[in-house]
Amino acid sequence: MKTKKKKILITGAGSGFAKDAAFELAAAGHEVIAGVEIMSQVSVLEQELKAKKLKMKVVKLDVCCQEDRNRAFEYDVDVLLNNAGISEGGAVVDIPEENMRRQFEVNVFGTILLTQGIAKKFVAKKHGRIIVVSSIAGLYVAPFTGTYAASKHALEGYAEALYKELREFNVEVCTINPGPYLTGFNDRMFEMPHYWNKDAKDNVFDYSEISFPDAQYDPKEIVSLMVEVCTEVDVNYRNLLPKASEKDVKEEQKETWVRKSTTDLGKRHEKVQQAFDMKPGTKK
Repeated sequence: MKTKKKKILITGAGSGFAKDAAFELAAAGHEVIAGVEIMSQVSVLEQELKAKKLKMKVVKLDVCCQEDRNRAFEYDVDVLLNNAGISEGGAVVDIPEENMRRQFEVNVFGTILLTQGIAKKFVAKKHGRIIVVSSIAGLYVAPFTGTYAASKHALEGYAEALYKELREFNVEVCTINPGPYLTGFNDRMFEMPHYWNKDAKDNVFDYSEISFPDAQYDPKEIVSLMVEVCTEVDVNYRNLLPKASEKDVKEEQKETWVRKSTTDLGKRHEKVQQAFDMKPGTKK
């Protein structure tokens, strides 16, 4: 299906889904501005572009940096793909304060503050598309992903408000909710406790024994979905993959309405046990 060529600003394009989607969009002829967190990623992407004979503007865009955000506000884009994010694994009773704060600074505040400036330009011209890359973790919470999930739940609330507030200005808002995909992102999340600035003896859990608690899928389909959402081939508000995970999400949301706080007290939750049993990088 042919789509109108668009100018697309992508954050967190230095790796993972967004990097691959940026390359696909550029190959399709769209004008892509790929924002990366640090300057070394700029040169790496530029070398890859040269090798692939593709054109794409690569810029330093740390969403937590006001100067970087100000520069981004100068771009006259059609689409903002908010993908930048970090992940912090570990039980919520163990994660140090500075790590929790950093999680929210990047995933929530950085995203919101960047979006504010771009959204106002969209409102002024009565046109634009804002895509918030949330996560299945914004709807469904696995153990030892609580801080990350909380940041994505916050983005879900933000995106829902943004959708309702900006509709009258002809500004589109939608979300993408990737499930467990094998990009390395999830497994790195569970390596983070080894770098905490605290004595491991103070932790409730032994993180040398714990891994990401789900088998993971091939990421190609989520890259294709990102391209479709950016180009309006897909205009759904919520875009969750893999499709097989929709059932799990809906069942957990339903279960919380009938759950008792006293149920199975003293017994380890099955998903917690799965984190102990799972091997890193397990493929679905």
